Amino acid sequence: MLAEPLSSIRTLDCLALRGRDEDPALVLREGVMCYKQLRDRVAALAGWLRAQVPEPGARVATWASKGELTCLMPLAAARAGLVHVPVNPLLKRAQVAHILSDSETSLLIATRNRLDTLLEEDIPSYCKIESEGEVVARYPASTHLDDAIGKPDDLAAILYTSGSTGRPKGVMLTHANMWLGAESVARYLDLKADDKALAVLPLSFDYGQNQLFSHWFVGGSVVPLDYLTARDVVKAVSRHVITTLAAVPPLWVQLVELSWPAEAVAPLRRLTNSGGALTVALVRSLRAQFPAARLFPMYGLTEAFRSTFLDPALVDDHPTSMGRAIPYAEILVIDDDGQVAADNAEGELVHCGPLVARGYWQDAERTAERFRPAPAASEYGGTAVWSGDRVSRDAEGLLYFVGRRDAMIKSAGNRISPQEIEDAALATGLIAEAVALGVKDDRLGQAVELVVRARAGHSGQEDDFRSMLLKELPNFMQPRFIHWRDTLPLSANGKIDRVALAKELAV
Repeated sequence: MLAEPLSSIRTLDCLALRGRDEDPALVLREGVMCYKQLRDRVAALAGWLRAQVPEPGARVATWASKGELTCLMPLAAARAGLVHVPVNPLLKRAQVAHILSDSETSLLIATRNRLDTLLEEDIPSYCKIESEGEVVARYPASTHLDDAIGKPDDLAAILYTSGSTGRPKGVMLTHANMWLGAESVARYLDLKADDKALAVLPLSFDYGQNQLFSHWFVGGSVVPLDYLTARDVVKAVSRHVITTLAAVPPLWVQLVELSWPAEAVAPLRRLTNSGGALTVALVRSLRAQFPAARLFPMYGLTEAFRSTFLDPALVDDHPTSMGRAIPYAEILVIDDDGQVAADNAEGELVHCGPLVARGYWQDAERTAERFRPAPAASEYGGTAVWSGDRVSRDAEGLLYFVGRRDAMIKSAGNRISPQEIEDAALATGLIAEAVALGVKDDRLGQAVELVVRARAGHSGQEDDFRSMLLKELPNFMQPRFIHWRDTLPLSANGKIDRVALAKELAV
């Protein structure tokens, strides 16, 4: 719930004003950018953008790896009264062409090798194209734009989903959404001015972008990293004396399988997870590997930024909990009758409050499906995000994930949670990653199939694994087939790509 008046909200570019002039703000390969330099560069880039795209509210897109431009653009576009559209650098030309057309982007700044992949018909006639390298070389000499022309309720960014379930859709975020998101996370993570984050997640991902904003909110610093292997992350944590490390479960699985030097572990104050639930086994591994670091399991959705976090003091006793609402969020569990669900009863997670996004860009139909009036029990009222996620709340107010409504497997009349099967698979100790899916079956409706990756040193134990599942799961939950993989496909945001696996199994 709100702890401060909404009048304290500023436009997003004001995040650059919060650090002391001489303190480090951004650690790039080219050198360290202090807060005074950050402010000067944001003002210069904003001035350059205004000259290129004078229309307030126009969309400007970036399609490049982490660097000076991609880190500064969210603040500079906000200063110039424009709407930033960050494009995941892993996306290909067809997806990028859709985003440019759908968002009606006026300016695309990208690396030259990425621009070279686009066809002439991929670029709208009204969209200017600029090379990242040329822009970085030119913009510092631009006339500074020192005052923002926008307001907190104005649109600041459109974040496109990965498109794993159809064409990417753009979530519209205001300055207020993003400012309050930065403040909320900075508060519950207890960030300080001497904190330093290693930004390994895509900056087109709200979780990844917030690494910048939450640390800049307190005057801290950020080290952007595009990594090839998990070992690159370990080396960077050690080299830069990192205090905050954020990741998604597939990356955490890889990181705990590595040997960490003491000098990398010691400075870490906090670990954060979102983009998927941590398993009990992974929680135990993280706690063992990083005993002094506070572990923050979190749940979020792009349509409302972040919804819950689990207090690190509760992690050991409640490792499967999603926790409680973050500051500025109201989280309700609503049953199928539209009422607040009883303790321990299943219902839909509904997010209310000022973190709720404005809807989907130019998509009234999908907006109406997901963004609906808040339940009568809401203290905020207004528009809420109906997540589609099924959760339960215990008597202490802790939330637990049950599964997505549209991901439930329906087999022979039984509603089966994929997570329950995945948890059982991981609990055997033989499996590092598991995905349970429902595959069309004429007799059962859907048959359960399981895709797994063995833990290091446990390959070749297929029969033992099947026997352990037979002991732990009822017959109707037993997988018809178990598919063993050396790797599982990942989406552009680093999450396990369930849709890709489902398509593979359906063939």
